[in-house]
Amino acid sequence: MPNTHSQMLRRLPILSRRILPNSIFPSPLPNPQNRISHGFLRLLSFAQAAQRRPPDPDHPSTLMKEDGVSVCSRMWIENFREPDRIVSNLSSYLRRFELWVLAYQKVCADNTGAYLPRSAIQRPALDDLLVLRNAVLDDRFRWGARLEFFIKSPRDKTDYASLSKRKIKALLTTTQPAPFQDRIVQEVLLMILEPIYEARFSLNSFAFRPGRNAHTVLRVIRRNFAGYLWYIKGDLSTILDGMKVGLVISTLMRDVRDKKVIDLVKSALVTPVITTKEGGEEKKKKTKRKYQKKRVLAEDEPKPDPYWLETFFGFAPEEAEKLPSWGHCGVLSPLLANVCLDELDRWMEGKIKEFYRPSKSDVIWNAPEGEAEQGNTSWPEFVPTSGPDKTRKMDYVRYGGHILIGIRGPRADAATLRKELIEFCDQKYMLKLDNESLPIEHITKGIMFLDHVLCRRVVYPTLRYTATGGKIISEKGVGTLLSVTASLKHCIKQFRKLNFLKGDRDPDPQPCFRMFHATQAHTNAQMNKFLSTIVEWYRYADNRKKAVNFCSYIIRGSLAKLYAAKYKLRSRAKVYKIGARNLSRPLKEKKGQSPEYHNLLRMGLVESIDGLHYTRMSLVPETDYTPFPSNWRPDHEKALLEYIRLEDPKTLEEQRCCIKEQGLLLPQDYISMLVWNYKRNAIMLDHLSLVRNDVSNKERGQQLLLGSNQDYNEQKIERDEL
Repeated sequence: MPNTHSQMLRRLPILSRRILPNSIFPSPLPNPQNRISHGFLRLLSFAQAAQRRPPDPDHPSTLMKEDGVSVCSRMWIENFREPDRIVSNLSSYLRRFELWVLAYQKVCADNTGAYLPRSAIQRPALDDLLVLRNAVLDDRFRWGARLEFFIKSPRDKTDYASLSKRKIKALLTTTQPAPFQDRIVQEVLLMILEPIYEARFSLNSFAFRPGRNAHTVLRVIRRNFAGYLWYIKGDLSTILDGMKVGLVISTLMRDVRDKKVIDLVKSALVTPVITTKEGGEEKKKKTKRKYQKKRVLAEDEPKPDPYWLETFFGFAPEEAEKLPSWGHCGVLSPLLANVCLDELDRWMEGKIKEFYRPSKSDVIWNAPEGEAEQGNTSWPEFVPTSGPDKTRKMDYVRYGGHILIGIRGPRADAATLRKELIEFCDQKYMLKLDNESLPIEHITKGIMFLDHVLCRRVVYPTLRYTATGGKIISEKGVGTLLSVTASLKHCIKQFRKLNFLKGDRDPDPQPCFRMFHATQAHTNAQMNKFLSTIVEWYRYADNRKKAVNFCSYIIRGSLAKLYAAKYKLRSRAKVYKIGARNLSRPLKEKKGQSPEYHNLLRMGLVESIDGLHYTRMSLVPETDYTPFPSNWRPDHEKALLEYIRLEDPKTLEEQRCCIKEQGLLLPQDYISMLVWNYKRNAIMLDHLSLVRNDVSNKERGQQLLLGSNQDYNEQKIERDEL
C-alpha cells in the first residue's frame, strides 16, 4: 500500500494532465483507492484553476502600488530636502489609497487594542474605505455624522436602521466619541501635514512633536540657561483651548496652498461639536448605585490603563496637563496648535538675535553669533559672575502653551521684552496678557518649570593660570552652577491629590484601598512599575536619589497600611516584621496550617512576590549628566538629513576627492583590484605583504591595480628553463 501511494504521487503530474479534462464529470470508480486519488486530483485541479484565475480588476487592493510607510517616508524626505517651499500638490497624496489603509490600521489598533496586518483586512472593509476616500475627494464627507457612515468600526455591531426614536434622539443630542470614519480622515490629514511642518518648526518648541519630550526641554535648559539671572515664565495655554478659524486657516495657507486639504481642515473647525452636561437626576442615579458589577471585556475591546499608569498620569506636570482638541480635528489639533504658535517662536528667535551683544572681556559667549562653547570644558555649565562688563544674551524654550525665557542683562531689558511680548500676543492671537501672567523672577527665588526647580549654586573654584614670566598664579574665583532639582513640595501635592498621604509639613502615608482586592504579588508589581516610571521621570534632576527615595517611602508606607488593614495586622511595624522591609515575604501565610511559601512557589501554586524597589537611597541610580550637544535634533531627523546629504551627488564627489587625497581605497575598488589581478595573473595577490611594506597608500593602490608584473615575468622565465 505505501509503495502504491508513493508511485501515485510520482505519477501525479502525468495523471493530472490526462484526467484533468474529464475531472469535472467523473465516472464512478469501484476501487476505493482510485476514489481517493480521483478526489485528490479534483481538489488539485480546482486549486490550479483558482491560481490561473485572473485577479479581480475591481478589487481595492489593485490601487495599492506600494506600501503606505514608503509613501510617508517619501513625503518626509521631500519636505526635509526643501523645507521652505510652498506645497500645493497635496491632493495627489490624498488620493493615495495606501495612506487610507495605513490610517485604517492605526485607528483599528487604537480601537481594538491589536494591530491588524494589511493582509488581514477583509474585502468589505476595503470597499467601505474606498467609498470613504471617494466621498472625501468629492466633498460628500461630513464631520461628526452619527447615523450615516461610509465605514464603521469592526467593534460597532449596532443596526442604526432599527433604532428607536428615543435612542436616535439620545444619539444626536448627547456627547459621543468621535466616529470611526472621522478618526481615519484625521489620521490621513496628519500623515500629509506633519512632515510639511516638522521640517519648518523652530528648534525651540518641544511639545506635541515626535522625538521631543519634557526631558529634552530639561536638558536644553541645563545646557543653555546656565548664566541667566532673570527669567520670564509665561502661560499661553488658553490658546490651546481654541483659536479663531480665520487665524488658523491663514496660518496654514502660509505654507499649504491645496484647496481640498484646507477645506477639510476648515470644515472640521467650523462644524459644531455636540456636548452635553450631566443633569442632576443622572448624578443621583449614579450615587444611589453602591456596587457595580464587574464588566467583562469583549474579545476585541482594549484593556483599560493599569493602576500604576493611572497613578503616574496624576503626576503630569502643569505644562503637560492640557491637550488641545479643536472641533473635529482630533489628533490633528496638537499639530495645528504648534503651527499657530510657531509664529511666536520665530518672533522670539528674531528678538534673541537683536538682544545679543557680545563683550570681548567676557569669557563666554563672545563669538559674533553667540554659539561658542562655554569657557570651562570640564564644567560646561560653569558661568563666572565677576567682572564689570558682561555679554548680553537671551534664550527661549516653549513646551505646549508654556514658555520660559532666560535673560542675562539688566532687569529693565527683561521688562522691555515682556511689554513687547504682550503687544505681540495681543495683535497676533488676540490674547490679553498682563504683567502678572508674565512674571519676571530672579534665579535666586527658584523658577518652577515642568515640576523641576531651576536655581543657582554659587561656587568658588580655584583658578590657576600662567602669568607673564611663567609664574603660576592661583586665585579664588566666583561662579554659578545651574541646578535642576525635583520639587518635593510638588510630589507631596500630587500624592495628596491621589490620596496616598495627608498633611504638608509631616506627610503621613494613607492606605491605597484601590488595591484592596488585589494579591500581594500583583500590588507590589504595580507599585514597582510606578516607581520605575518615577525614576525615569526624575532622570535629570540633581536630587534624583532624594526625590525617588521620598516617593518610595510614601508608597511603601501606603502599602504597609493597606496590608495591615487587609490582613488584620494592626500596625505597619508588624507588617514590616513579617513581610520584611521591601514587603517581599508573604503576609497571608500562617505557620502550621499550610506548607511553606517557598514549597508552594516551587510547586507553582502561588505567585512569586517581588519586593519593592528603591527602598534605600543607595539603590537609586545616579543623575544623568550626559552632555547635551548644541543644535540637537532627534534621531529620525538626523537620519533624514543624513540620507538627503548622501543622495546629493556633490557629497559623493567630495568623498571621492577626500579618499583620493588621503590615498585610501573604497571597498568596491579594492575588490575590483583583487579580481582584476586574479584574472590577469591567475594567482591570488598577497595583499598582506603590501600592507606590511612601508609603501605609501597611493603606490599600494597602483600595485593592487596593475598587479605584480615582475613576479609574473620571473615565473615565465622559470617555466621556459624547465
